[in-house]
Amino acid sequence: MEMETLKLIFDIISIGFVIYLIGYSVFLFLSVIIGATTLYKKKMQDRLMNKFTENYFIPISIVVPAYNEEVTVVQTVKSLLTLDYKLYEIVVVDDGSKDTTSKQLIDAYNMHPVRRPLHRSIECQPEEFIYESHEQKVPLTLIRKKNGGKADALNMGINASQYPYFICMDADSVLQYDSLRKLVVPVLEEGNIVAVGGTVRPSNDVELFEGKVKRYQLPNNILACMQLLEYDRSFLASRILFDKFNGSLIISGAFGMFKKETVIAAGGYDHGTMGEDMELVVKLHSYCLTNNIPYSIKYATDAVCWTQVPEKLRDLKKQRKRWHLGLFQTLWKHREMMANPKYGPVGFISYMYFLLYELLSPFIEVFGVFTMVAAYFIGLLNLPFMLLFLLVYAGYNSILTLTAFFSRIQTIDLTIKPMDCLKAIMLCFFEVTTLRFIMAFVRLTAFKGYKKKKLDWGRIERKKMNI
Repeated sequence: MEMETLKLIFDIISIGFVIYLIGYSVFLFLSVIIGATTLYKKKMQDRLMNKFTENYFIPISIVVPAYNEEVTVVQTVKSLLTLDYKLYEIVVVDDGSKDTTSKQLIDAYNMHPVRRPLHRSIECQPEEFIYESHEQKVPLTLIRKKNGGKADALNMGINASQYPYFICMDADSVLQYDSLRKLVVPVLEEGNIVAVGGTVRPSNDVELFEGKVKRYQLPNNILACMQLLEYDRSFLASRILFDKFNGSLIISGAFGMFKKETVIAAGGYDHGTMGEDMELVVKLHSYCLTNNIPYSIKYATDAVCWTQVPEKLRDLKKQRKRWHLGLFQTLWKHREMMANPKYGPVGFISYMYFLLYELLSPFIEVFGVFTMVAAYFIGLLNLPFMLLFLLVYAGYNSILTLTAFFSRIQTIDLTIKPMDCLKAIMLCFFEVTTLRFIMAFVRLTAFKGYKKKKLDWGRIERKKMNI
């Protein structure tokens, strides 16, 4: 009787695990197909007509928070000065770096100290000094402040910005030369846009010249290459699908544009979360829906930001732990949205997806695998069937990953070598079967000692980009 009860428990768990995997596979199929179709349609439309000429601009402030970024910050600013856009400013916020981040910028751009008042629309740590330079094509401002974390640095940048829209980006990232022109298109098309997210692509081993791709290749580092496949699947899938019903819950902290007035009204970036980028977007949804404010959050598929991804497993583990903690903190803080009719599709679809297939996924996947292993050792598992199912699941997800990868390559007119094609095909299976489960175990340990890391920037090793 005990064996029959145990078998029933294992059967229920196994069936639940299989249903979970099938549910994710169906979502991935729909999102990749819709995403790829959207990309190809947009490419054809762009060829047939040019709705917005170079004479249409929206004033933009680019806010670059930096902490110990002496290796990359000068390159980042240099790339920003080459953007094909006329009306913008650059505000770099040094969040109390312990290296020479500020000195590198001051020396590179002949910056001079100034005394200027800062209107504190959002609370943040006090500034230590302000430097400016007007020798470039757009104003460049450097603010050195007391350390308060990335969210605090972004709030300082918002306070110091002059224009109605601001872009937040990382100090180790590079914007493509036409990214601003493409990012503002949704704002020109609609009047109620409060945020627009761009596409983030790994820059490892990519050579850029004045914001243009001079030489494109897949990263030589295997870990970075698998992340590239992961990025393409993620951005093509959930971002475009959720964009169809105004349900995007995340805009990457590496590249996103926001309406300053609305962000200030909603309270700015939250100091208490590690995922300040996602928390702000969810907060904007909550603020606008609660106050019956017409709004839209869009995703610009062709506005590209190039960023470094970790090439060492220990750095990737730090990054993913931080991301998972940020996800948990955001979903917990806004838990009233869960399946709440007041929030419409955002509460029923977007929130539930991030809860089940992002936050809880490592627990479900690891528990499911251990349950199957335990069932096998006590003779309660049909091993051939389960192995076949997992193999089909991995192959299916690999095909969708390659669909996302090649769709992105084709629609942004990049050329890759045959060896890179072969490399992507070979690595996609390992990304789905190996990297995904390694990261699941990593995310399981994310909560260990997290209270000590609330202001931790999550440092990973940087190297100079090919600019």
